[in-house]
Amino acid sequence: MVSARNLLLLSSSRLHGHGYLEHARAQLEDLFKSANVKTVLFVPYALRDHDKYTATVRDALQPWGFNVEGLHTKPDREQALREAQAIFVGGGNTFVLLRSLYEMKLLDPIRELVLQRGLPYVGSSAGTNVATRSIHTTNDMPVAYPPSFEALALVPFNINPHYLDPEAGSRHKGETRDERLEEFVAYHGLPVLGLREGTSVRVQGEKAILLGDRNAKLFKADGGTEELAPQADLTFLLQK
Repeated sequence: MVSARNLLLLSSSRLHGHGYLEHARAQLEDLFKSANVKTVLFVPYALRDHDKYTATVRDALQPWGFNVEGLHTKPDREQALREAQAIFVGGGNTFVLLRSLYEMKLLDPIRELVLQRGLPYVGSSAGTNVATRSIHTTNDMPVAYPPSFEALALVPFNINPHYLDPEAGSRHKGETRDERLEEFVAYHGLPVLGLREGTSVRVQGEKAILLGDRNAKLFKADGGTEELAPQADLTFLLQK
C-alpha cells in the first residue's frame, strides 16, 4: 500500500547563490507543515562526522520552526524511527550510507514506515539515491561496499542527483554522464530521472511532480530521452 507515500527527493542540499537548504525552504515547509511536523529525525550516515552533520541541518531548519534530532544519538534506532514525525536522509557518499542502513538493519523499517504508515521522507543527494530502486546511478565513488546495490525502493525508478549536461565543445574523450546513464538503462531496462541541482521530486501517494525552476532529463527504459519542464507530472514513473 503506497497511497500513504509522502516524499520530497532533492537533487542537492546546496545551490549556488543560496544558503544550506535555502532553495528548498518552501518545499520543506509545505511537506512538514502539511504533516504537522515539529521535529525532524535526521539520518546522518552518508558523512563521517554525524554530530557535525546533524548540527548543520539543525542550524538550517531550526530558524524555520523545526527541531532536528540525529538518529545516531538514539539508543534504539528502530524505536526512534517508529516515533519520528518525519525523517531526513542527508547527502554524502551513497555507498557509505547504504552500507550503514544495511548494517543497522534499517532498510525494512524505513520502507514499511514510509510506504505503509505515511512517515514523511526527505532525501537529498545520497538520501535521494537510496530512496530509489538501486544506487547504480549515483555519481559517488565506491569507498565502501554495501551488501547489495538494491535500496529502499520508495519509488520504482532511479534518480541521478546533480545531473550535469554534456559540456558543448568539450575536448574530453571519456564517457559523459549521459553515456553512463544510457548504459545503465541498456542493462537494467529501468528509467532514470536526471535531476539538475535545485530541482526535486514531490511524491504524494500515487502522484508525483517535478519541482524547481529547471528541467529534468528522463532516460527512458526504451533508450530514448526526454526533457521534462518544471511542474511536469511525473506520476507515470510510479507505474511499475
